[in-house]
Amino acid sequence: MVEDREINQLVGLIKNSGYSVVLTGAGMSTESGLLDFRSPAGIWKDQDPRLLASQEALENNYGEFRDFYLCRIEALKKTAPHEGHRVLSRWEKEGFLQAVLTQNVDGFHQEAGSREVMELHGNLRNIICADCNCQSDFKLFEQGLTCPRCAGSLRPGVVLFGEGLPSNQWERALAHLERAEILIIIGTSLEVAPVNQIPLFFRDKGPQVLINKNPTALNNLFDLFIQGSCGEVLSRADEILKKDF
Repeated sequence: MVEDREINQLVGLIKNSGYSVVLTGAGMSTESGLLDFRSPAGIWKDQDPRLLASQEALENNYGEFRDFYLCRIEALKKTAPHEGHRVLSRWEKEGFLQAVLTQNVDGFHQEAGSREVMELHGNLRNIICADCNCQSDFKLFEQGLTCPRCAGSLRPGVVLFGEGLPSNQWERALAHLERAEILIIIGTSLEVAPVNQIPLFFRDKGPQVLINKNPTALNNLFDLFIQGSCGEVLSRADEILKKDF
């Protein structure tokens, strides 16, 4: 059970901040029932990501590439945002939160109602052409068809191994971080570059909080570490925040 003392500290930081930014990782998604990547039961448990989720796979092993992502998209249909996602959405509407940066590709933040969301690794539901980059329809991807415009291969709009982050999302994220007075990082082990550099970028700018089930190698950068599930911690913080208003 998470101590209210720690959550009261979090609520105090949020109340005293004029510009709060959240960064979320896989821990937010796993509490909705999606598999993560690196745990013993995760997506990569028996698979080499370079064979399924890379530019090389897209170009040279398209059938398995497509099957892998179809399975991931189907998994989204069986899951939904949890209370933690909804808390962040409410905080944005109430003025306590200004932006969500996320490594997740499930779109749950938007589904829960968050509006200012930077998807640093893209979105599984967004189908694009690998050649001309135009938007396409999921049904065409599902049926194994090509781009109606240029006959290129269709793919989800996610960051593959070997690709850089979408520059527009990264630049928007940095702009929010420049203005932020507090950074709250939720549900990530901070192992994936360049997103794992964000705590270093924010260092000395304001308080940093980490909410995660396990400590990370970068724990020394944080002013407050709350060990627990994302949904539980955020829900309790929301309860305490409401008592003051």
